Amino acid sequence: MKIHEYQGKAILAEYGVAVPRGKACFSVDEAVAAAEAIGGEKWVVKAQIHAGGRGKGGGVKVADSLDEVREHATAILGMTLVTHQTGPEGKVVKRLLVEEAAPIQAELYLGLVVDRASQRVTVMASSEGGTEIETVAEQTPELIHKVSVDPKTGLTAAEAESLAGKIGIADDLLPAAGKLIQALYQAFWDKDASLAEINPLITTSDGRVIALDAKINFDESAMYRHPELKDLRDLDEEDADEIQADKFGLNYISLDGTIGCLVNGAGLAMATMDIIKLYGASPANFLDVGGGATTEQVTEAFKIMLKNSNLKAILVNIFGGIMRCDVVAEGLVNAAREVDLSVPLVVRLEGTNVERGRQILADSGISVINATTMADAAEKVAAAAAGA
Repeated sequence: MKIHEYQGKAILAEYGVAVPRGKACFSVDEAVAAAEAIGGEKWVVKAQIHAGGRGKGGGVKVADSLDEVREHATAILGMTLVTHQTGPEGKVVKRLLVEEAAPIQAELYLGLVVDRASQRVTVMASSEGGTEIETVAEQTPELIHKVSVDPKTGLTAAEAESLAGKIGIADDLLPAAGKLIQALYQAFWDKDASLAEINPLITTSDGRVIALDAKINFDESAMYRHPELKDLRDLDEEDADEIQADKFGLNYISLDGTIGCLVNGAGLAMATMDIIKLYGASPANFLDVGGGATTEQVTEAFKIMLKNSNLKAILVNIFGGIMRCDVVAEGLVNAAREVDLSVPLVVRLEGTNVERGRQILADSGISVINATTMADAAEKVAAAAAGA
């Protein structure tokens, strides 16, 4: 689950991370009022969307007066902001963050991820703040310094200060920088985050270390332990079909291909997408109906796939264990009767109650292209999508 910058900063502040004074705003008048309340002579008006590269896209502006705050807020609020992370369609800006401008001396990078190889949290830091870390990793990997954190001890003060020193933070600021890095790690650990990133982390001309930005993603599988985080979810930033699927307990992710996939089990779903690519086509979605899906869930999954205007064919690939083939077949029939089935449907059923499932499809009257193996299914759905 992703959250906005201002929400991430609020969490970090609870752990003692220094952040600029700021306020989230939903209108131009609120933005001006926020700047007045913050005080000072210079402010930053920031678009709040779940994507990076906002500054390059025109979503971050510095204001030297309240009139400029109003001007920038008017221009940014409601704009369709296109960045390298939004795709060409962009995202509509519905929230702003107005905060005090900071006297930047140096821009640095700080991030935390879970390293699957070591099964530990890895802290990454670089002197190249303000730049996409992927670019730094590709062009100057020697400028990225890492610490693999022992979960028994957590990130120690010595490790944090050593990391701060390696990215060029002055000796007199090392204690403050070390505490900030430790605080970020603790927030990451306590909140079951999957990513925490401060880019840029800055040192200021008046001797402070401040998180000028904050990006935090959370492990959705751990949300049951953090009910307070659910209120931070912004549905406007999420795919409408993914939201609908979540309501029915379906694991659905929209993709940019043309073949809809309805599969039971994440592993089989991944394999299905791979074999579709192998036969020269592209999946339109990842959709795992789970091991014990009901007829209602299968019906809803079918409806969601059919809403995709790019869809040219659908592949249903079910290996029935806990999931019964007859339940899937009933769901397909119900969905086909409720929604106009305007694309070819390829179905491969194997496992529990497979004969009953095939009979339900045969008796339904809906047009089905039957397949036996995964290769057979992939070849047939690729051909069907191509109009063959």
